[in-house]
Amino acid sequence: MLYLVPTPVGNRSDMTPRAIEVLRQVDLIAAEDTRVSGPYLRSLGIEAPLQSYHNNNEHQMTQVLLDKLRGGADLAIVTDAGTPGISDPGFLLVRACREAGIEVIALPGATAFVPALVSSGLPAEKFFFQGFLPLKKGRKTQLAWLSQLPCTVVLYESPHRLIRCLEEIEDSFGPDRRMCASKEISKLHEQHYYGTVTEVRSLLAGLSKIQGEWVMCLAGNS
Repeated sequence: MLYLVPTPVGNRSDMTPRAIEVLRQVDLIAAEDTRVSGPYLRSLGIEAPLQSYHNNNEHQMTQVLLDKLRGGADLAIVTDAGTPGISDPGFLLVRACREAGIEVIALPGATAFVPALVSSGLPAEKFFFQGFLPLKKGRKTQLAWLSQLPCTVVLYESPHRLIRCLEEIEDSFGPDRRMCASKEISKLHEQHYYGTVTEVRSLLAGLSKIQGEWVMCLAGNS
C-alpha cells in the first residue's frame, strides 16, 4: 500500500497523530530531501529507512518504488513541507499504483494554499490552483489565461522571483485587481498583504528584503 503523508508547512505541531502512526508502520519512506525529513522524522521516533524521491529522480525512482510495492512493502511519500503531489513529487508514483491496482491512501493534512486562500478575503467556494507558473515558455500566455478566469486564482512563488512575478501579474491582471500575498504560512513570521495588485507590489518592493515562500490569491475576473 502507498500512503501520501502531509508534513507541516511551518509549525511542526501541525503534524497529525495519524501521520506519525502511519510513518512508524511503513517499510520505507520516499522523501523529497532526506536531509530535511530525516532529522525531523527521527525526532518523532520514526525509524523507517528513507529513499530520496525528488523532481530530478522521480521518473527513475518511480519504477523502483513500484517494484517494492508490488513485492508487498508498505511505502509512504513525504515532502519537505506540505502534501505530496501538490507542487511536489508524488503524482507519477500514484498514477503507476492506480494502473497496477495498488491501493493508495492520502492522509488529510497541511498544505500552504488552503489557509492562505481562506484568510485572503477573496471568495474560496470556487478557485483555480495554478501553483508555480512556468519559468519561461508559456508563462505570459498562462498569466493572460488566468486573468480571464471568473474565480479566485492561487499561485505559488519563491522570494527571489516575487517582485518580477507581481510586475507580470500587474501587466496581465491589471493594476486594480484585488489580491492577497501571504508568506510563511503557519510560521513565526507569517504575514498577509491585501490590496490591489499595484498596492501589494509597491508595498513588497519597498521591503529591504524578501524572504520566505509565498502564496498569492487573486480575485477572479468580474
